Amino acid sequence: MKFLAATRSAGKQVEIRRVLEDAGLEVVFPGEIGLRESPAEEALEMADSFQANARKKAEYFARLSFLPTFADDSGLEVFSLSGAPGVRSKRLAGATGSATQIDAANNEELLRRLKGAPDAQRVARYRCVLVFLPSPDAIPTICQGDCTGRILESPRGKAGFGYDPLFFSEELGKTFGEASAAEKDKVSHRGRALRGLVQALKAYSRSVQGSGLKPQ
Repeated sequence: MKFLAATRSAGKQVEIRRVLEDAGLEVVFPGEIGLRESPAEEALEMADSFQANARKKAEYFARLSFLPTFADDSGLEVFSLSGAPGVRSKRLAGATGSATQIDAANNEELLRRLKGAPDAQRVARYRCVLVFLPSPDAIPTICQGDCTGRILESPRGKAGFGYDPLFFSEELGKTFGEASAAEKDKVSHRGRALRGLVQALKAYSRSVQGSGLKPQ
């Protein structure tokens, strides 16, 4: 059974495919099934919570694809910045361009806002909320994950994406930009949320197979 992951982010796609395929689940992405990017997608991430954004994306792509669909919304929350950038993590600097250019601008803006701040004011967490919909009007299954660390004064490492080179994980003793894929998946917000999602997707697969019905 195929599941659609409603994201066009190359970084997220790598992490999602890695975790789900390791669990024996087949995942596809919008571009792989011929869903071209539309300007309407920009409006799918304008809500004020991760859960609301994830649900809007899941509903939108479930209607287009006719596949059981999940979507995530995630971001960085810096406690001394009242939880910013939060749902605006991707748009913190208001930059345009390639994903690499946008990440660089956002990292620069975050460092500007924290300039001169002591470690106690650099505590932050990554949060991820995943919403799974077997069909557009189904009751959603919600999986969440988070991880705590602090924001460094300069980036370290070139792995990952987003704020990863600045996010120092206390559990790993290194930034996500320095961590291997396996290390990051073990403690990251998305890795934790995806492991919860794996159980939900497997349960759904068993229920569909047991009923002899095709997913709607």
